[in-house]
Amino acid sequence: MRPENRDRLLRNAWDLPQLGDRVGAISEIAQAIGPARRDRSTPARDLPYTLTNLAVAAHRVSRARGGGATALPGIVVLRRAPRAIRALRQERLERCVLVSGTNGKTTTASMIAAILREAGYPVAHNRAGANTPYGVATALLEADGGVGVLEVDEAWLPIVAAEACPDVVVLCNLFRDRLDAYGELDGLAIAWEAMICGGLEGTLVLNADDPTIAALGALGARHGAPAASFFGIEDRDLDLPGAEHAADSIRCRSCDGPLRFEARMLSHMGHHRCDSCGSERPRPRVTADEIRIDGISGSRFSVDVGAERLQAQLRLPGLYNVYNALAAAAAARALDIDSPPIGRALAAFVPVFGRGERFRIGSTEVVVLLMKNPAGANELMRTLDRDEAASLDLLIVLNDARPDGRDISWIWDADFEALAPRVGSVVCSGSRAAELALRLKYAGWPVSRMLVEHEIATAFDRAVEAAGDRLIALPTYTALLDLHIELSDRGLVEPYWAARQPA
Repeated sequence: MRPENRDRLLRNAWDLPQLGDRVGAISEIAQAIGPARRDRSTPARDLPYTLTNLAVAAHRVSRARGGGATALPGIVVLRRAPRAIRALRQERLERCVLVSGTNGKTTTASMIAAILREAGYPVAHNRAGANTPYGVATALLEADGGVGVLEVDEAWLPIVAAEACPDVVVLCNLFRDRLDAYGELDGLAIAWEAMICGGLEGTLVLNADDPTIAALGALGARHGAPAASFFGIEDRDLDLPGAEHAADSIRCRSCDGPLRFEARMLSHMGHHRCDSCGSERPRPRVTADEIRIDGISGSRFSVDVGAERLQAQLRLPGLYNVYNALAAAAAARALDIDSPPIGRALAAFVPVFGRGERFRIGSTEVVVLLMKNPAGANELMRTLDRDEAASLDLLIVLNDARPDGRDISWIWDADFEALAPRVGSVVCSGSRAAELALRLKYAGWPVSRMLVEHEIATAFDRAVEAAGDRLIALPTYTALLDLHIELSDRGLVEPYWAARQPA
């Protein structure tokens, strides 16, 4: 494709931020431009000096206004130099890892970055989950050699992968999320399949337990991609008693036949097989076994990375974080990182903002856990139900802003009923607080101990007043940002964009 035509198509994407909600349109542009090729013999084309200075100025303006400068420099650059991601990646990175999926990509990318730093590599990483192309470009502007670990929104992945020439692409999972924006997950699955069929050169690191993700490995093999590396959970003691109402991928991607699950770990993830065509869960290279979930305190498990077995302990709750750790370990092995740095980095890993972070206000410990779709909510309910506390005091914040998804019907697919006997006090907040309270009432939560307060600052104060020695906050995405801004203004936490993993 002629450079001017590639520029024109890329401008169509970068100049229309709302395109992020149009999965098919982004996929079509990615297919039209085709993947950029890694060519070390061709010198990188530096960005114009004036444009680099303009990005620096945008960074300073954003910080002066109290922002994190996690996206504005990238916006400035991409709108003037459409191929900036490709140029910056070639100029400033030795290797590049892309991480995507519905749930866990922020934590997984941060874990990979921590492992690489522990192994002695300089890392460029998009802070605070700034996972649009603008956040990716901003991270690349800040890079100075080493490895780029770039979290990418699911819809934007095909076009970012086409420009970034990744060495490794980590795909964590696909769940129903933001139905009004992404539609059913088949739309994303088709876009990812087209990305792989289009000549993606990087090694795929795939979740063997997610049928939709696992099927991408065989697809890549048929189209000349490097052999995929899989991760998964072997501990069958975690087998769920039956299919969850919110389970999504229950049919074979090859023949559309029904899948049979020998073990279910989380929603539709588990040990699966299609009796119609013989497709089955691939054999994972990196596995977890002997898993013990200690409520919201963390988890313990063994990790088999092929060469040896590690005993891992995470300060993050839930089985979903075991999957995140496996994805990070598998990515590290795909980058030829030895086992010791993997174990050390996981043991020292600090939760990413809103994904298990903790702080104190007076005598009350506050734990913040993002909740944004039925699969994630169900695992949170299961994790909280395993907690040792006699009762649980909660602040739940439900917003319907565009990044959350306008459609909040997903709360009726979340199994809030499972937690009803454990609830102490609960404060419902956010733009859809009343609908949330109604859902919890139907789930059997105690109305006499329930308060509805739309304004988040007041809701937080009321929740702390009603709580005992611990408050668990469950916000949706924009609610998490609102809550964090309020808490950072009070000096209780760092601004979310300032938090970094230790080097």
